[in-house]
Amino acid sequence: MSASVAVYRNIYTEDRFKQAYGSDDNASGSLRLREKLAGKCRCSRRACLHLLSERVPLFSWLPRYRLRKWMVGDAIAGLTVGILHIPQGMAFALLTSVAPIFGLYTSFFPVVLYMIFGTGRHVSTGTFAVVSLMTGSVVEQLVPTPLAFNSSSPEAANFEAQRIGVASAVALLSGIFMLCMFGLQLGFLSTYLSEPIVKAFTSAAAFHVTVSQLQSMLGLRLPRHTGAFSLFKTLASVLENLPHTNVAELLISVVCLAVLVPVKEINTRYRHHLRTPIPVEILTVIIATCVAYFSSLDSSYSIEIVGRIPAGFPKPQLPAFHTFPAIAGDTIAITFVGYAVSVSLAMIYADKHGYSIHPNQELLAHGISNTVSSFFTCFPSSATLATTNILESAGGYTQLSGLFTSLVVLIVLLLIGPLFYFLPKAVLACINVTSLRQMFLQFRDLPELWRISKLDFMVWVVTWLSVVVLNVDLGLAIGVVFSMMTVIYRTQRADCSVLGRASNTEIYRPLENHSKCYEVPGVKILTYNGPIYYGNRSFFREKMSRVLGLTPEEIRSREKARKALEKREREASVSTVDRGIANTSFSSVNEFFESETPEKEVQAVLIDCSRVIFVDVAGARLFTQMCTECQKVGVHVYLANCNESVLKILTSSGLMSHMNPQHIFVTVHDAVMYIQQQREKPPENTTTVWV
Repeated sequence: MSASVAVYRNIYTEDRFKQAYGSDDNASGSLRLREKLAGKCRCSRRACLHLLSERVPLFSWLPRYRLRKWMVGDAIAGLTVGILHIPQGMAFALLTSVAPIFGLYTSFFPVVLYMIFGTGRHVSTGTFAVVSLMTGSVVEQLVPTPLAFNSSSPEAANFEAQRIGVASAVALLSGIFMLCMFGLQLGFLSTYLSEPIVKAFTSAAAFHVTVSQLQSMLGLRLPRHTGAFSLFKTLASVLENLPHTNVAELLISVVCLAVLVPVKEINTRYRHHLRTPIPVEILTVIIATCVAYFSSLDSSYSIEIVGRIPAGFPKPQLPAFHTFPAIAGDTIAITFVGYAVSVSLAMIYADKHGYSIHPNQELLAHGISNTVSSFFTCFPSSATLATTNILESAGGYTQLSGLFTSLVVLIVLLLIGPLFYFLPKAVLACINVTSLRQMFLQFRDLPELWRISKLDFMVWVVTWLSVVVLNVDLGLAIGVVFSMMTVIYRTQRADCSVLGRASNTEIYRPLENHSKCYEVPGVKILTYNGPIYYGNRSFFREKMSRVLGLTPEEIRSREKARKALEKREREASVSTVDRGIANTSFSSVNEFFESETPEKEVQAVLIDCSRVIFVDVAGARLFTQMCTECQKVGVHVYLANCNESVLKILTSSGLMSHMNPQHIFVTVHDAVMYIQQQREKPPENTTTVWV
């Protein structure tokens, strides 16, 4: 069933509509500014409590905590994640090129701090493979491993102290960067790492992690390569040294992979049926430690073991401040990666469970976590993919699960840690590799990405290839730059369409997609699907000229013909007045004018600005130039659907001195009705729209 609606109203230009329905911008703007300043400067108990609950979310959610409903889920999820943190923390410490104990520290302090300051209820923070790999590259550059390094030598303690000093300095500088970004409210910067970039980057980084762990899995003692083409250098080094493989460590790696891969697959496939995932990592660590201890594998087969893990809390220690100039560039990349991954994960689970997070508060939370924990010999931390997924699937409800996670790690630090002395490093390498399953599986998104957006597919591929072929930092930078170039390309190559009217409606649609719409006689209605700025002004002008047929040569010829017609009209008028008789040449001039401007010729250009989101100075000057050129050939220019910012820039640039302000309309249909009225001269200010 169809219905018709008749609307009788005045034709509205922008000026007339503002007079009828607008407000006093200056008065309301100054009033809003005064109210905003007064609200910011007002100090009261309520305002202080509100600020405290915003900056320390613990005081917001803890008083509303539902003990009976949430406690069991938080406890089970927190304990499960805590058990997983122990092997992963020690394993990711190897990626950071520091001793395993520092991975346990990094699995404790950031978890407690994020529980207090974070807004993600299902976010698990701690060690993350990609951030650890990037930090390890910095550590290896500044404190490279000596070729004849003996972990039991007296110099080993000093060597480890230098390495953790650099890693802690990276954590401190990363935290400072995040706190500065929080102060400047730059949480939105994470959006420049789009989803295709993050997924391609983490997937490619997984290959770097896997290749870097090959030497530990094969029992090879090789220097770690950094910089461009590091993945291929490492592969070449491993292949070259394959004859020196430690068979015992290779056998340990094969057995661990044979256990870890199937059990983790079971955890993934049957996660909805399992109350908690099978803690295969910690079981593998315990069994491997026992086997190595009772078999004396370290002395009998020269396998590399974790070694001494001191019990107790670490003493506060200053990071290596003198390394700040050398690590600043790499730390910026680490900061952006850690923050982008953390916010992305927090947003995914916030959307899933129907609550909101605050990106700027996340900057504060991770900034404080990294800054404070750096003084306790921790390396950079962030939200982690695997543990966050397990935390949510195990039934976690709130940040309180972090308390139970930290308690598990605390018990290991205080009591159990020294028992892992005989743990083979090959086991930790296998845990590193098998924890990357989710990152490798991101290749499955490519077919869907190709179907949805070819440009986003290209961003994914370029980022992945850059990270794999070059290195993690440079590849990420190339991915971001390429992504920004695709945005620029989309704005530069926006479409320009000719609009037609649907019969007996006020609806106007592109003619190429709506063949039953028709062009308004004598009026060319155009729409441009993008901003008009210095980067695409030439493309905009070219497309407009092509659609209107107003090339520079055409403008000159039509302007010359128009001037000749005006001159003949003036001469004919003077001759008629002087003689006092009808001049036959005057009627011939009219006939000539009618033949030169047929009914189908464009007499008015109407630009629909509804999709022009912004205009800069160069774009505004182009509008002025187009108006001038159209006037030369007797074509009037009209605008419709301009947003406030576009209209303000066009007005400030002096367009109104070249264009009648009454030619700017609220809608396309208002402008069309006005143009038709000017031709037919009907009663003013009334239009009828049938829908």
